[in-house]
Amino acid sequence: MDHIPGNGHARIPVEVLDLGYPQIIELPPPRIVRPRKPWWPALVLFLLTLVTTLAVGSEFALSYAHNVAPFSGDDNPFAAIVAPLAHPHLLLLGIPFSFALLGFLMAHEMGHYVACQIYGIDVSYPYFIPSPFLFGTFGAFLRIRSPIATRRALFDVGIAGPIAGFVVAVPLMAYAISISKIIPGVQQNADIVFGQPTLMKIFMGMFHPGADPTSLLLHPIGQAAWVGLFATALNLLPCWQLDGGHILYTLASKKHKEISLIVALGLIAMGIRWWHGWGVWGIVLLVLSLRFRHPPVYDRWEPLDAGRKLLAILALAIFVSCFTQWPTNNP
Repeated sequence: MDHIPGNGHARIPVEVLDLGYPQIIELPPPRIVRPRKPWWPALVLFLLTLVTTLAVGSEFALSYAHNVAPFSGDDNPFAAIVAPLAHPHLLLLGIPFSFALLGFLMAHEMGHYVACQIYGIDVSYPYFIPSPFLFGTFGAFLRIRSPIATRRALFDVGIAGPIAGFVVAVPLMAYAISISKIIPGVQQNADIVFGQPTLMKIFMGMFHPGADPTSLLLHPIGQAAWVGLFATALNLLPCWQLDGGHILYTLASKKHKEISLIVALGLIAMGIRWWHGWGVWGIVLLVLSLRFRHPPVYDRWEPLDAGRKLLAILALAIFVSCFTQWPTNNP
């Protein structure tokens, strides 16, 4: 064996690790402490997203007050945001929707952020993405700037966001459905009809037993919670580097790429059969899964304990409760 320079604490070459000695692990490199990035871009993006969600929220509030489905009879995709910006006092009507949606997004991203802080992982502030139509935002994201050393760290970082967001979205949805209106035919003139995931159907049965689901006029807080459930389902897809993909990698790293490709192809099939949007997501995830492999962790042999495996089952249950084959469709 070639001499390893130093005092015996140098990194062990990778070829030594593959000789059948699983008790020897490759230690991660020392954490590089990077200068803290300025906080003002994240703040500016958050404030812009606050304005756009308030504007769109005012459309949800006005529609709810007039007992009509949101976006009814208006072909201009930017109409929901133009009127409130032209008349700023209308922005106050959007507070319930905006605060509920931003609360969900913040909870989700802070779940990831806190987990990263616990493990000493260099991570950015949450960046919110404003949008001029539909929900007023394209969501939020964090940038992880340092390697994740262990399977347990990757699992905890991946699952923390969906669980934190779900904990916020569930009571919001329950409260919103409890105060929502049942109006027969309310969705007949709607340009967009939002699907009902399993969790919504459960709450419908609890608070409005026997009511036709298509007669539900959802409160603006419920519209925000609906976005939260949809985002949770997307993030928990066991594919690529989504949160569900991270969880999958910790459970079956050798099968990660194959399962990711199967999930992407399944989404494409669902797009052909049901909602076209699933097909778009499937194509995107197929390309990403083929082009970019999941980054490996340094400690490949660390097992997941029973508690984390139970959390993985919980994540699957959350995914099922949030998923719907028809997120949106024409009435």
